[in-house]
Amino acid sequence: MTAGACMTELTVRRFPTRAALDAALEERLIAALASSAGAGAGAGASAGAGATSAIMLSGGTTPMGAYRAVATRLPTQTLGLQVFFSDERYVPADSERSNYRQAAPLLDALQQRGATIVRVPTQLTLEAATAQYEEQLAALLRSGTPIGLGLLGLGADGHTASLFSQADLQRARGRLTLSVQRPDGLSAVSVTPDLLERVDDLLFVTVSAGKEEALRRLQAGDSTLPAWQAVSRRPRTMLWVAETG
Repeated sequence: MTAGACMTELTVRRFPTRAALDAALEERLIAALASSAGAGAGAGASAGAGATSAIMLSGGTTPMGAYRAVATRLPTQTLGLQVFFSDERYVPADSERSNYRQAAPLLDALQQRGATIVRVPTQLTLEAATAQYEEQLAALLRSGTPIGLGLLGLGADGHTASLFSQADLQRARGRLTLSVQRPDGLSAVSVTPDLLERVDDLLFVTVSAGKEEALRRLQAGDSTLPAWQAVSRRPRTMLWVAETG
């Protein structure tokens, strides 16, 4: 794919500090969850009501402050909400490197209010965990459940989710999930561009320090950048950047 063939319109919002980014992300998540709670309340009046909406969380350190703050401000109910991750390291669920564990305060609070957490089952083999996550996300899509908000990170090397290379992106074609070997030696399970196309509002959240070159290339629509390739088929994507950490 050449730069001219890329389609996504990237809307950039800059924040002077990490605290300002955290506050904005907190409010964006609260709005998404409140919308889900409202939809769930309406669906609950009909027989057989299932999932009414879904959100995709990212891992990494950038969104964790907002996750912790949101956990204390949740709507009374999040009926019908399903929550899944953009990627997960192939580590035990209680590992400090697990996105699931890092986001535990938010996930626990959501589950207490009726939400369903769709987790990469890292207790299985890597192949089986990838296949099961694929089936769970495929079932979500088959049900017609909209994925409202989706969060992504951006690495200094230009990766997003756990899509690090051209080889990863080529293997991802026609799939919703992918097992990958990360540069740090760990394995991981990642969503793919095919899944990211199905997210209504997709939002990169990052801090500029140490990532200036990746941000420049992303905003320039560099077709060799994995993060750009991951979202390039979408009509629009958002990028929120804190100028200082």
